[in-house]
Amino acid sequence: MSTSNVGKDGITGERPGREAQVGAGLDDRGLDDRGRGGGARRRRRGRRGEQLMVPEAEFTSYYGRPVLNRPTWQPLDIAGYFFLGGLAGAGSVLAAGAQATGRPVMARALKISSLTAISASTAALIHDLGRPERFVNMLRVFRPTSPMSVGTWLLSAYAPAAGAAAVLDVGGRLPRIGRAATAGAALLGPAVAAYTAVLAANTAVPAWHDGHRELPFVFTGSATTAAAGMALAASPVAENGPAVSAAVFGAVLETGAVKLMEHRLGMVAEPYRQGRAGRLMRLAEGLTVAGAAGAVLAGRRSRTAAAVSGAALLAASACTRFGVFHAGLASADDPKYTVVPQRERLRKAAADAAGGPPAGAP
Repeated sequence: MSTSNVGKDGITGERPGREAQVGAGLDDRGLDDRGRGGGARRRRRGRRGEQLMVPEAEFTSYYGRPVLNRPTWQPLDIAGYFFLGGLAGAGSVLAAGAQATGRPVMARALKISSLTAISASTAALIHDLGRPERFVNMLRVFRPTSPMSVGTWLLSAYAPAAGAAAVLDVGGRLPRIGRAATAGAALLGPAVAAYTAVLAANTAVPAWHDGHRELPFVFTGSATTAAAGMALAASPVAENGPAVSAAVFGAVLETGAVKLMEHRLGMVAEPYRQGRAGRLMRLAEGLTVAGAAGAVLAGRRSRTAAAVSGAALLAASACTRFGVFHAGLASADDPKYTVVPQRERLRKAAADAAGGPPAGAP
């Protein structure tokens, strides 16, 4: 350890031979023992690439706080809102198809489930908002650039149509109005099933925002499997044909979109594979495959098999929504999922700028 001190009289206590040797190893001409210039040698080393001696910085923030504020949404309220909205929207589409093809029991069951699901979904949203008047206040303006504003108006248009379709079907009155309400709910159903993915992707949460391309397809596929599961569980075997087809379609769409999203996101996909979210996503995948396989193999022959397959598909859809939700929370808690992608984008932009045409070139 050096014991030198710096005072008003200069440096005292210095040890000999500890001074920095500027240009050491060079002769009077600035050449080394091989006749090469020191500057050229340093430049040549720089071209080969220097090895960093300082490790990458740890991803921490002041007082250990995360870079992003964690969403304050409650899991049961918002993840349940995601799941129930998907079940309602896709159920209305399947109900309209069942009614058009002469499957009255399936159509009625799906209309009732859609009304129940959208009512519970809206209640969960209002409960998370804290006060019911906040939901009403969102209807004072319409902002096309706000997914929450669009979603609020969408729910306000869809819920009465779904309610009229179910009530008039059960009561057996005003069949024309009932058919019109069924068609209206079916037209709005896909948007109701998918818009919550847009709502989540519009945030700064890395696992949601970076997955904005695939997340709507994940939610749509999940909603389709949920509606197919409800139809299988509530319909007679003779009417199960469309539900089996919907189960296969939803399973393929959801599973494919999840795999594509995880592949494209790279390290940001880690929250979908780890912790609580990872367990839920793996459980969702297993239940989806099992439910779709059961529907194909025995859903048209055995009432029990159809009901079990339907329950598996419903549980799979719920696990997907809760898995996506918890993956988002995990990615917001860990600063690296925000910092590392930002660094990579900056490096790529710098590399693109360095390799582009010189400034002022035509």
